[in-house]
Amino acid sequence: MYLETTKEIYKEAAINPDIGLCCTTTPVWQLPGLNIPKKMLEMNYGCGSTVHPRDLANNPRILYVGVGGGMELLQFAYFSRYKHAVIGVDAVEEMLEASRGNFAKAETLNPWFDGAFIDLLKGDALNLPLEDHSVDLAAQNCLFNIFKQDDLTEALKEMYRVLKPHGKLVMSDPICEQEMPNELRENEKLRAICLSGAIPLNDYVNMLTDIGFGTIEIRARRPYRILPSKKYNIKENIYIESVEVAAIKDPIPEDGPCIFTGRTAIYFGRKDYFDDNNGHVLMPNQPMAVCDKTARNLDSLGRDDIHVSPSTYFYDGGGCC
Repeated sequence: MYLETTKEIYKEAAINPDIGLCCTTTPVWQLPGLNIPKKMLEMNYGCGSTVHPRDLANNPRILYVGVGGGMELLQFAYFSRYKHAVIGVDAVEEMLEASRGNFAKAETLNPWFDGAFIDLLKGDALNLPLEDHSVDLAAQNCLFNIFKQDDLTEALKEMYRVLKPHGKLVMSDPICEQEMPNELRENEKLRAICLSGAIPLNDYVNMLTDIGFGTIEIRARRPYRILPSKKYNIKENIYIESVEVAAIKDPIPEDGPCIFTGRTAIYFGRKDYFDDNNGHVLMPNQPMAVCDKTARNLDSLGRDDIHVSPSTYFYDGGGCC
């Protein structure tokens, strides 16, 4: 089974850190007073970051699934400094043990940090050991792409279940717009190291909205890896990107979910403002981030005094919804 292969790979990566196992596309946060142990950095088995300070106001309770070396758990604890604020769940006992050792080292390097801020639980992403509506923010980094479709759906439903209303699911995963050859998709090792399970971005987003998330933010999209045709005996190189996404547990509006892909509207007409009579007011030459739904509606007006940008796939808040 591919999940058993995954557990064996990450058991070994916990015992003997493998710096080349993943390639994080986001620089490690440099925060005042935060000192990350060297072994934690070596065990940063992700493809991006799920730590965004704008998500972390007001001491949220945080769930992180797939603990790795504990680096992002430590970063989350930096913002939520109280007992049991951060929960780490992992199916691999050796990874949990390695994280406990890393947190003990982190306590010696960070006077503000108390290991009691973080609870480590052995558990399965498909059956989380948490109550319904119990966390403000849930996160995973380069884990869910390992799952095949039915398991991925179940893992996302579990995250939705444990989130409070209006809570956020923040994720970083590889994506791929090309058709992944079946021999690679079924390769258990390639899937376990977060490569051949990558799916197209639209499929990824649709799975989130089908589960019930009403707002989706595409926060970053970056080049990640190449699977060379010669190495894998396939007809063409496979280009893989990494994406950082936030899914918010808002109700889905009657006209469909709000999906932000980094589009912006600019009004440059002669009047003091433009009001679309649908809750969106554009001030002259003041760019407004808009969801794809609003962008399409503005485009449909055919006005020559409103510019709507294409998707940039970089979104940092401040949107229309």
